[in-house]
Amino acid sequence: MLTELIDQVRPALGLQQKQDIQLAARHLGRFAYSDQTAEPILLGDDCAAIADGDGYLLLAAEGLWPPLVETDPWFAGWCAVLVNVSDIYAMGGRPLAVVDALWSASSEQADLLWQGMIAASKAFNVPIVGGHSNCHSPYGALSVAILGRATHLISSFTAQPGHVLVLATQLTGRLHPQYPFWDAATQADPADLRRQLAVLPAIAQQGLCQTGKDVSMGGILGTAMMLLETSGCGAVIDVPTIPRPPSVPLTQWLRCFPSYGFLLSVAPEHLAALQHCFQPEGITCEAIGYITDAPQLILKSGAEMAVFWDFSTEGLTGFSPE
Repeated sequence: MLTELIDQVRPALGLQQKQDIQLAARHLGRFAYSDQTAEPILLGDDCAAIADGDGYLLLAAEGLWPPLVETDPWFAGWCAVLVNVSDIYAMGGRPLAVVDALWSASSEQADLLWQGMIAASKAFNVPIVGGHSNCHSPYGALSVAILGRATHLISSFTAQPGHVLVLATQLTGRLHPQYPFWDAATQADPADLRRQLAVLPAIAQQGLCQTGKDVSMGGILGTAMMLLETSGCGAVIDVPTIPRPPSVPLTQWLRCFPSYGFLLSVAPEHLAALQHCFQPEGITCEAIGYITDAPQLILKSGAEMAVFWDFSTEGLTGFSPE
């Protein structure tokens, strides 16, 4: 079963695109230094966390998938804001503002992108404060950057062997008709969305979680790989325990980018309190595995186990402790 699952899922996760990040890692290394900051800035997380006073400024940017910009520009505009907002909350922060860089072949295409961005900006209460526009481009493209702030960080550098690997996700939603996106946001009450996201900085401030990452286009398994790589750890994921919508087959769910999805690495004694924080907001929060010191992502189902990825023979993003 697991071999067949891996054969179906792994080629669909866009891991080669994640490996493109290795070029940036080779040029930048694992740290950035500035005369303006008291400590080095670690590279390879959802956001750059820049020490600032009694907390951190969080800075991130995302480029949108070109086919989505071309075929569903409203949803692309919405997602451009959503994915950046998720990056900030995944780090235990709260977003302050976004800027965009937009290229389009016509003002009509740009207008749909703008409508999606404005709708998400209002839903998540994050203003768009500037950027760049070009409506005379031979192609459509969209990138959005975000600024946020955190007092207590959640990062992807601190997973520890013995930690529980937890998935927090919203199972109420719908699949995009064309692409592997689980949309639990566009039809939801904006006040509910903001409360659900606010759980992340709350658990950071309570000391329940210091390690995590938002589930990205690599899906649950690809995101787990990025978390493990930056922490220099491995994990065993018990596949049958992964929560998913009843209507979505497992192989399809593992390929999905969910509008609300966070992988968290927590001490076992904090698991029950962590689940208690998510439960009132209608968020499913379940342990799906555990962190190990072996540099492998291993999938488990009953007595069967199979290696999904071996970091000792192949890197992913290049942002590893070594």
